[in-house]
Amino acid sequence: MKNIGILSTGHYLPSRVLTNADLEKIVDTTDEWIITRTGIKERRIADKDERCSHLAINAAIEALERGKIDAKDIDLIIVTTITPDSNFPSVACLVQKAIGATNAAAFDISAACSGFLYGLTTAKQFLAGGIYKKVLVIAAEKITDLVDWNDRGTCVLFGDGAGACILGEAEEGHGILSEHLHAQGEFGHLMAVITEMKDPLEQDNDTTKSPVINMQGKELFKVAVNSMAEAIEISMKKAGVSLDQIDCVVPHQANDRIITAVAKKLNIPKDKIFINIHKYGNMSAASIAVALYEAEKQGSIKKGSLVALVTFGAGLVSAANIVRW
Repeated sequence: MKNIGILSTGHYLPSRVLTNADLEKIVDTTDEWIITRTGIKERRIADKDERCSHLAINAAIEALERGKIDAKDIDLIIVTTITPDSNFPSVACLVQKAIGATNAAAFDISAACSGFLYGLTTAKQFLAGGIYKKVLVIAAEKITDLVDWNDRGTCVLFGDGAGACILGEAEEGHGILSEHLHAQGEFGHLMAVITEMKDPLEQDNDTTKSPVINMQGKELFKVAVNSMAEAIEISMKKAGVSLDQIDCVVPHQANDRIITAVAKKLNIPKDKIFINIHKYGNMSAASIAVALYEAEKQGSIKKGSLVALVTFGAGLVSAANIVRW
């Protein structure tokens, strides 16, 4: 089997910053309440005319530039998102057109906050099987489109952004060493997008409400912690490595309390965990992609580092990868 690794990374964040102080003017909350319960200080909000594809395209361009890779050398584009511009065409096809990746196949994946790792694992299979040589994986979310700004329990959590990476053949001993994907559909009700049902022939569009996120936080917390801890343990076992060998853990940035609980459950030193939730909040699939980009850029991940990527998301789906950088 070929060694498949991450050749380059990129990201894109909207310029608009929404602070906790800003949210105090919108909903009944306080900066202290938000920080204490989530660890979030601010998040990015995409403008009205800045769609998911815009975020994805800009992240892809940076990944190509940093990797010095021509878009025409990309064989496949996978975009992981739950907030596409529309039902079709796929965001991946919009990216293909924009960057000039004329030789690439393209499709989207929907796995909520676990989407980026689902995308990495999917890309690895195409590469390891020799079907393709270079795959562009992008996690992009304009999740604030789904936020109910009257719900103080959820509106403080989310932000918009995108992260990207290009995968290809890696040198011996490096690359994605293992993967673990899991689903627990019985917990799907704990976090879901709620839409109003209507008669298929209904013509009164005024009765249609925009879909919004509904979350049962207390119940979700325990499932999330257990799912992430289990995913790391399984992926490490598959890779034949132990926790003390891991140099950096890059978790999904959903809530600082969840990250702390996972660290405690597995006895992981907090200084081994890369955290940027205070700056961006929960960007769904894009969270771990942007965190990976920043961890590398800031030097938390270096050549030869052994990295654990772990996430959970609505569905409920969870995933983990062990990567030798």
